[in-house]
Amino acid sequence: VQLQASGGGLVQAGDSLRLSCAASGRTFSNNAMGWFRQAPGKEREFVAALSGRGVSIYYSDFVKGRFTISRDNAKNTVYLQMNSLKPEDTAVYYCAQRLYYSASITPAEYAYWGQGTLVTVSS
Repeated sequence: VQLQASGGGLVQAGDSLRLSCAASGRTFSNNAMGWFRQAPGKEREFVAALSGRGVSIYYSDFVKGRFTISRDNAKNTVYLQMNSLKPEDTAVYYCAQRLYYSASITPAEYAYWGQGTLVTVSS
């Protein structure tokens, strides 16, 4: 399985970005997908996740209402729409895929990881 994340960049506070993660190498539609992030000097933390086919969706409290996770199974791609970005959202964002249908907020429960895409939000 290969996950290719893209869409990061340098933006100002209040701006929006949409991250994409294209998956290849195995069946995509039945596997849960997640987004995590890691800021310099901090541990990797959960951002958002959705189950296979997008039935169940979870968000961390600090992005709820601002970020939206979605998936297009026909394109084997998961998205993270990020609105109202804040400087504290600055981090490398990683997409990940579980081997199972149900979503999880725990990084250790994801089997495959993308290379990460850097999001920098200036004040």
